[in-house]
This record gives sequence, structure tokens and C-alpha cells, in this order.
Amino acid sequence: MNHTHHSPLHPTLGMALTRRDWLQGAAAAAWGLSPAFSHADAWPNKPLRLVVPFAPGGSSEIVARALAGEMAKTIGQNVFVENKPGGAGNIAMQEVANATDEHTLILGHIGTLAVNPFIFAKLPYDPIKDFTPITLIAKVPSLYVVHPDLPVKNLKDFVAYAKARPGQLNYGSAGNGSAGHLAFEYLKMATETFMLHVPYRGTGPMLTDLMAGRLQAAAVGAPALLQFIKAGRLRCIATGTTTRLPQLPDVATVAEQGYKGFEMTQWYGLMSPSKMAKSNVDKLEKEAMAATRTPVVHDKLSQDTALAIGNTKTEFEAFIKLEQARWKPVIARASIKPDGM
Repeated sequence: MNHTHHSPLHPTLGMALTRRDWLQGAAAAAWGLSPAFSHADAWPNKPLRLVVPFAPGGSSEIVARALAGEMAKTIGQNVFVENKPGGAGNIAMQEVANATDEHTLILGHIGTLAVNPFIFAKLPYDPIKDFTPITLIAKVPSLYVVHPDLPVKNLKDFVAYAKARPGQLNYGSAGNGSAGHLAFEYLKMATETFMLHVPYRGTGPMLTDLMAGRLQAAAVGAPALLQFIKAGRLRCIATGTTTRLPQLPDVATVAEQGYKGFEMTQWYGLMSPSKMAKSNVDKLEKEAMAATRTPVVHDKLSQDTALAIGNTKTEFEAFIKLEQARWKPVIARASIKPDGM
């Protein structure tokens, strides 16, 4: 809290009080209640912990920090972001599913909510039963790119080129079951083409090989790609978004290029354990929606080519079910397994 030097001191605690605390205390005194009692049912009554199931760096952290910083301004407590990577996000999801302190939240993701249920034989959590969706914070567009020497200008050209050379083209991804792997298998399914998958350990080494011409194509989140597209080292043939990106106004979406209903974005949303009290969930929904819709969050996310959403928990819940229905057949058809299995 921002304390001014002349804030009145609490008689017993000797701590500076904000004007709001002072007014609440005065109001409580007027009703014959002790100030402590008036605070007892105020939630949150300690800092909130927002767990990110991935390593630091990357879009997940940018999204989490943008939301946490803005929510902390109005919810009355700090919101701390804690990275807890491992097990494709399953370790953090399991921990938060079991949290009972009413102050632990998690950043939900396409992987942990719509992909892992169909990739892992057994999950240590249930994405529907163990969590309550609060709001969809952001979508990060996936872009379909090719090496600039490939004689294709758009998706239609690329599909024709690939169909004439079944199994001769290689596409890369950051690993088995990664978003880029899924995105490309989804495109192959929609366009009925056959290309070989080359998994890498991360996006960086894969992009190096793609720009060197050892691979022909890939699907990657926009933040990692824009600089290379602008520099002409990669050519973007389609975006996975429902509408064109302001950063790439000339590039048509996959849906626009003849594949209706196609959407491939990585997305991030706020979730609480399903055990959390309904009144707290309602407050979170109101606060998180408002924070996500602020110009501050919008600007922070758009710098990372992410689209700020901020919908209701009912809308987010419906979106998760739609995404699960989208990914289940893609994963089954491509027999995608997580790394090391």
C-alpha cells in the first residue's frame, strides 16, 4: 500500500493506515463493531499467488505479469506470479487443483486444458472438474511460415505445392506435442496434405534450421516470428486467427483462404481451484475481466502480438469445451505423444 507520512496510526498496531482503512474502521466503530471484525470477511486477506506452469520468459509470463500488475491495483492485495515448470504443465496443475488456501490461482493454457487430456494416458488432474474458469485473458496468434525460397505466396499455393510432393516437405516444431506440432497437424488435417514432422528441442534451434533452408515450413507463435518476417527471412502464408493481424494486414487467415472455422491460437486464461468459494470466484471474475480490458494490459499484450480478451467465466468455459473438441481428433489422427513417451 502507498502510505503517506501523515497517515493516522492504529492505536495498538502502530501501523500507518490508508484513508480507506481509516474510513472502514470509523464506519465499523459507528456500528459498534471492532475494525478487525469488519476486515475478517474481506477477501482476499493476503497476497494472491498466480502460478504459471512454464519456465520464465515467453508469452505465458508476459500475460501473467500484465494481468497480475493490473489486478493488484484494485483487488486490495498484491498478486505474485510464480513459475512452476515441469511435466508439460501437469505438475503445477496438480498442485493448484489441491490448493485449499483460497488465494492460489493458475494460468490455464491450451496445452494443460485442451491438449494434455488427449496426449497423456493418465493426468494427475481433471481440467474440467478440478478448476473453475475465471476469464480468457489472451490469445497469441500462431503463424504459418515457409522458407522464402519456396515458390509459394499463400496457403493455396502451399497446399498445391505440398500435394504435388507428398512426404517430401519437412516442417519443424519445438517438440512433440508442442503448440507448433499441433498447429501444423491441424493444418495438414484441414488441407488433406502429407508432410513430415521434425521435432526440435525448442523454437530457437528449429527457426535456425528453417531460415537456413533445412526445413520448408513451420507454425509458430507470432511473438517469436515477426522480426524475421519483417526482415524477409521467413514468409508468412497464413495466420491462425479469426481475423487478420494489424501487424500483418496483407496476410490472410487460414479460414479466409478456404478453411472455414479454422482457428489456431495459443491461449491463456485465469483459473481457480474448483473448491474456491463462489463469492471469491465472482469477485475474481469481475476484477480479472476489468483488468484484462484496461488499455495498460491491452498495450502490454499487443507489444507481444497477443490479443487481450477478458470474457466472462461462462464464455471461457464454453471456449475450453470448444477447444477440447477441436484438438481431440487432431491428436488422435496424428498419434501425438508427449516427449519421452
